[in-house]
This record gives sequence, structure tokens and C-alpha cells, in this order.
Amino acid sequence: MILDMFSLKSKVAIVTGANTGLGQGMCVALAQTGADIVGVARRDCDETKRLVEETGSRFLQVKADLSSMEPIDMIIKSAVERFGHIDILVNNAGIIKRNDAIDYTEEDWDSVVFLNQKFTFFLCQAAAKQFIAQNSGGKIINIASMLSYQGGIRVPSYTASKSAVLGLTRAMANEWAKYNINVNGIAPGYMATNNTQALRSDDDRSEEILSRIPAGRWGTPEDMAGAVVYLASAASNYVNGFTLAVDGGWLAR
Repeated sequence: MILDMFSLKSKVAIVTGANTGLGQGMCVALAQTGADIVGVARRDCDETKRLVEETGSRFLQVKADLSSMEPIDMIIKSAVERFGHIDILVNNAGIIKRNDAIDYTEEDWDSVVFLNQKFTFFLCQAAAKQFIAQNSGGKIINIASMLSYQGGIRVPSYTASKSAVLGLTRAMANEWAKYNINVNGIAPGYMATNNTQALRSDDDRSEEILSRIPAGRWGTPEDMAGAVVYLASAASNYVNGFTLAVDGGWLAR
């Protein structure tokens, strides 16, 4: 049956940025479909843990500061030690720093590009090595952005890093498909999360954004559920290097 292809029973998913917002929503969606969750975050994931365990799935929290490369091996090792294997990686953790391009600092540039681009790539690499060692294949889902396609305003490092995520997703898919590893992405539109709080608090900017979204509303973490389950499941086994927009029609305008 086709619905069986969407089951993630006995699968193990690592999700970064799992404590809140889109990360929390994707943890819950994957758990509802049967996956056990390894939630990676700098802060406590108590609420996410409760929501995941309410579905009957298991949850392992890995507390890690992703501002350096140091946690990468620990994340993979912790997941394998607890569950014996990994099957899915969702690279959701990211940051944004807003300032006019003319005034943008090197420090803000480096911190955003490091996490959104460099850390994302090397965590993908570590997961792929584990998938290959397991001889199991696997699913990698990178969270891109509308600014993977557009320039944006006052977010030059975020735009650069999320454009890189789109390209890296394609590049890794090309090399790793032969190992039965599917690398794809999701590009969320304007979502009601911590990252967009400043925009939503600016009445003029919020109205400007909403006027362009055909769906007429900000997205929610629940809007990501179908996309992440699809890309994590056997239903997407012949999908490689594609980034799916979940944007209420923003890019169609």
C-alpha cells in the first residue's frame, strides 16, 4: 500500500535545532510516523521530548553548541550508541543576522556562514560516512530558504549561506546517490518562528510580506510536516538533489 511507503517505523532521525520552531515541528512529524528522534540543540529540548514521547517514539537529547566543528562526531556517535544506527539527518539549525550590507561586519558574516553552510556540509558528510558504513542508505534533508532563490534585504550572509545550501544539496546528491543516500532540501517560506519575530513585529514589513503570499498567512511548523516525512521516507527514493518550497505560493508570484 502506498501509505506504507511513508512509514518511518524503526528509523532513527537526527534533527538539529530541535528545541523550538520548525525543528520541533519536524521532530514531532517524524515521530508520528514512527521514527525515534535524536534532537540536537544548544538549549534543553524538554518540550520536544515530551511531544515526541507522546507519539510513542523515543527521544535522545544531544546538547551541543554548533558554533564549532567539535560536536559533529559526538552527535553521530551518541545517536549510534543509543539506537544502533541512523537513517535520517535533518539539518535545520541556522542563524540570521540583520544589517545593511554596507555596514555588515566580518564577525556577523562568519558566524552565519559557519553554521548555515560549513557546519551543515560537514554534518552531512559525517552522516553519509555512517550510512555507508552501515551499508543502509539514508536520507539527508537540508533546510534551505526562500533566500536560496532570492536576494532578500539586510541579510547578505544568510542569503549567501542559504544559496550555498541549495547548491551543496545538489552536489552531495550527485555523489552519494550511488550509495542509496538521498540528499534533498526544504525551502520554508515566511514562517512564524523566532527567526522572523522582528519582521512580524514590524507592522509595515509584515503587511508587505503577507500581501505577496497567495495563501495569505505566515507558515507554521505544522506546515513542514508533510514535506519532511515525504523526503525522509521510502516514498521519495527516486528524488535526488531537489529542494521543495513550502512557502504558501511565495515563489509562484
